[in-house]
Amino acid sequence: MDIFRTLAIGIVIGMANVIPGVSGSTIAVVFGIYDKFINAITLNIKKLRLNKKFVLPIIAGMASGVLIFSKIITVLYEKFPVQTNFFFTGLIIGSIPMLAALATKTKKGMKIEKSKIASIIICALIGIAVMILFSLLESSFGTAQNMAGPLPVFSVKLALKIFVAGVFGAVAMIVPGISGSLLMLIMGVYPIVIKSIPALFLPESFFTALILLLPNGFGVLTGLLIGAKLIKNLLEKAPNHAYAVILGLLCGSALNICPLTKNIFQGGFLKSLSEFNGALPILSSAAALILGGAMSFLSSKFSPPEEHSERPI
Repeated sequence: MDIFRTLAIGIVIGMANVIPGVSGSTIAVVFGIYDKFINAITLNIKKLRLNKKFVLPIIAGMASGVLIFSKIITVLYEKFPVQTNFFFTGLIIGSIPMLAALATKTKKGMKIEKSKIASIIICALIGIAVMILFSLLESSFGTAQNMAGPLPVFSVKLALKIFVAGVFGAVAMIVPGISGSLLMLIMGVYPIVIKSIPALFLPESFFTALILLLPNGFGVLTGLLIGAKLIKNLLEKAPNHAYAVILGLLCGSALNICPLTKNIFQGGFLKSLSEFNGALPILSSAAALILGGAMSFLSSKFSPPEEHSERPI
């Protein structure tokens, strides 16, 4: 049962990584597997074998999520953008109680010392501020990329650019609330990658798509290894403060994704209200929000105890 659950979570993480502005690591936090996810990123073969019941389904799920939903998620955002964003907002909100507990309690479940409270609040506020900054960047760069047109011609310069974007995107992907896809969008690489994935399944464009995706794949692998090491060190040395920053990132991410608040940073509250023209959009959005919140809250409640550990396994 755990294998199928991990596979399903991996699919959702893969889906999230396709969407600029949505973080795959946020989904890992939402479903209580972030520590395991971070520790699974290693080149240690012995460690991978020991964790194969987690590593194999999570990788298979993520790959499936990216391959299958790279097109579907685009359609969902084209047809039902408000409801889709409310669903992801609900996922984030439902995970906040679990994350708040991790930021304010010790490994044994005791409350932290009062002397730490101020610094933990500051860390959470830093996380929120970072997400507001990313929101402003998204408003500047997010609509500037052209998703239409053919795949570009391969060159060494382009391959290097795609590789570097993959490294930075993967490091960002490790941090909950920060979207690796958004960073690649800002660097001008996201349209190339997202168009190349479905192009792999077309005989006439297979080779072009493959040579464009390979540098990104190597870059992502490099970035994941670097980012995972940094995060593991933070969780070991200052777990409460690290989780406080993550909590802030998630709260800021919810503000950025939620249709009612994202336009406060990107054009005004009235623009947000204009998306709700009738009872059906309001009801469907509320249902999506509740569904997302219930899924993440119940998942965190019924996850195996070790998945809530404050320390990396």
